[in-house]
Amino acid sequence: MRDAEILVGYDGSTDASVALDWAVAEARHSGQPVRLAYIFEWLTVASWVGPGIAPGVWPDDTARRQVDDLVRTAAADAAAANPGLKITGEVYDGPPALVLQERSAEAGMLVLGSRGHGGFGGLLAGSTAVSVAAHAHCPVVVVRDGAGTSSGPVAVGVDGSEPSLVALGFAAERAAQRQVPLRVLHAWTPGPGGAAGVPDERAAVEQALEPWRRTFPGLAVTVDLASTNPAAMLIEASRDARLVVVGSRGRGGLAGMLLGSVSQQLIQHAACPVAVVRER
Repeated sequence: MRDAEILVGYDGSTDASVALDWAVAEARHSGQPVRLAYIFEWLTVASWVGPGIAPGVWPDDTARRQVDDLVRTAAADAAAANPGLKITGEVYDGPPALVLQERSAEAGMLVLGSRGHGGFGGLLAGSTAVSVAAHAHCPVVVVRDGAGTSSGPVAVGVDGSEPSLVALGFAAERAAQRQVPLRVLHAWTPGPGGAAGVPDERAAVEQALEPWRRTFPGLAVTVDLASTNPAAMLIEASRDARLVVVGSRGRGGLAGMLLGSVSQQLIQHAACPVAVVRER
């Protein structure tokens, strides 16, 4: 999916503009096309026709033209500032979370601001960002206005679960593209042997890292282990990172949960952009 487009949820808000900036920076490294997706959800104005309800229509042509102009201008401005990149925009109709989830099936990556025009002031991350991160078919990056833009490492949480190993590969590729260090973090719960289990935990992480060390031999990698809460460890690491990467669920995830508690806490509280990755 490396040639698949980077899809950006865009609504003209400050957070959406920050997400677009991040997506364009990613595209400069990967060469992928970027598509702005404005999803317009409106109160349906309908009348009864026979046994059903007439489909909703745009309230007026002016509203549609204004949205089209907004998206077209944003895409054109981004393309003009980044010659060589293909940047387009499109307006979709429907519930934002559902439309983005559907469009993510054909995307290589989906980038969102943490809140758009529909966000509530008391929420650090809007319901759309959390819902899409739980259900999207591709990696989702959530970028919050005011989050740090550190030039530090790409950090990734690894716990041995399949989603975390997929996240490790995603993080290694991003770090190699940017020629920055990869920081691998592993939080674990000591067993009866206490600290004696540390060598085994480190060996498991190193085994997971081995194929990526071979793929990117010049990649600088550090491994940090701690007996602590994994979310707290990753949130602290986000203060000095340019990106924190996690799997959609880890070992502690319940089968019925599509997004683990660590992923949700990072979306809410990380000091840098967060990538939630799952196997396609």
